[in-house]
Amino acid sequence: MIGRLNHVGVATPSIEASARMYREMLGATSITEKRALPEQGVWVAFVDLPNSQIELIEPLGEDSPLKGFLEKNPKGGQHHVCFEVPDIIAARDEMRAKGATVLGNGEPRIGAHGVPVIFLHPKDMGGVLVELMQTPAEPH
Repeated sequence: MIGRLNHVGVATPSIEASARMYREMLGATSITEKRALPEQGVWVAFVDLPNSQIELIEPLGEDSPLKGFLEKNPKGGQHHVCFEVPDIIAARDEMRAKGATVLGNGEPRIGAHGVPVIFLHPKDMGGVLVELMQTPAEPH
């Protein structure tokens, strides 16, 4: 069912500081501009890699879902992994049938790549927050 690893989400208190670290320490040459996703309560930027991406995510506002994560991990850290699926509704229904908890109201929402996404509770995914996203028409 799952396709390729699309990205690893990394929560950070500062996208600018994290982008600088990826450039200066790891030699990243392609990092997108920071942009707001108000419906998700985050700022995002992507570090482009030859085979995937790192999604840098920073809280946007006091109600951001990242606030709790960063309270527990003040320097940030790995937040989630995201896999592509061909059909987000079929994936959601299959995950529910297998007993996984789909977070939120269970309805897909539009993610940072402009395609529908869902999140699966870490308790059902070996302690890892998993994002499933419908495969984009065009790769990153």
